[in-house]
Amino acid sequence: MTRPSIRVRTPSELRAQRRRRPPRCLGHLCAAPLWPLHNANLGTLLRTCDAAGACLAVPRLPWVPEALARGNTLRRPACVHWVGDPPAWLARRRAEGAHVLGVELAEDAVRLADLPMARRPTVAVLGHERDGIPPEALDLLDAVVEIPMVGTGASLNVAVAGSLVLYKLAGFA
Repeated sequence: MTRPSIRVRTPSELRAQRRRRPPRCLGHLCAAPLWPLHNANLGTLLRTCDAAGACLAVPRLPWVPEALARGNTLRRPACVHWVGDPPAWLARRRAEGAHVLGVELAEDAVRLADLPMARRPTVAVLGHERDGIPPEALDLLDAVVEIPMVGTGASLNVAVAGSLVLYKLAGFA
């Protein structure tokens, strides 16, 4: 029995088949790790934002620009929004009509598998890796999504959790 031949697509073929990214930020989809703990996660999440056609909102902390620069291996500038006051920024985005979705373990959370594709501007809020989303920001969420796990850990790191949620919101999963 012969196996079918697997043909790997070239980088130029892959680029030609990708969805076209708008030339500027439209604010449709945004990952917001507003309370980061580890700098390596920000660079990884920045790459996922680029792949999913999303922006990244990060806090104005002294170490964040260097973390993004080190992790950014993209050939063009990424869409990064700098946030001075996370709760105030979330409140403004919500007032502008964005759907503010928290990635958190909470009652009445939507399971990741049941999360629909984003049909309106959506902010995926990612909390601190140890403490989650702070209480003052929980009241600003429209909904919460939970990533089910079977292992012994309580949560995934911010880059992995954000990547899973972004791909689902972008309609890729």
